[in-house]
Amino acid sequence: MDHRNDAALQFLASRRSHPPKLLTGPGPDQTQLTDLLTLAARVPDHGKLEPWRFIVLGRQALDALAPALQAAVLADGQDQAAADKAASAMASPVIVAVVFSPVNSPKVPTWEQMLSVGAVCLGLVNAALASGWGAAWLSGYVALNHDFAQAHLGIAAHERVAGMIHIGTRTLTPPDRPRPDIAAKTRWLP
Repeated sequence: MDHRNDAALQFLASRRSHPPKLLTGPGPDQTQLTDLLTLAARVPDHGKLEPWRFIVLGRQALDALAPALQAAVLADGQDQAAADKAASAMASPVIVAVVFSPVNSPKVPTWEQMLSVGAVCLGLVNAALASGWGAAWLSGYVALNHDFAQAHLGIAAHERVAGMIHIGTRTLTPPDRPRPDIAAKTRWLP
């Protein structure tokens, strides 16, 4: 156990996401975001396919996206409260859309590539939290409505938004939520 990293273990034992409503400005600048994205990209990636990419949404992009998002939610038949909630999520200082961009591969199935992009999303949240920012991985309308993401984020037909990673300055620390009962979720085979 010469390589034990107690600080990293303590971070993992206490990490928690910060909901966007608890984030304020400033958010990380381009240099800081590049560092976070570099850390996030250090994930398992069978075949070295890099089946993901990033779209960084700064304040101007988010301000333009909010009313389009609100209109799209209403056009889908949801009520005003749902539309307002979707638009208010764009108030985060910075949002990184992590895009699942699968690569045609005879050796690496799509589901393995999907696991890699999920690891990127968690890696970005953890990198932001470890760097002192508040962060959260959400999906929401932009991730769930492919047509909207194509029209407003420019993703390709074969791509999907795996997560919208909200990053900003922490305000309050959210209370910890109940954690899984590991004994109930684990089966040991001798």
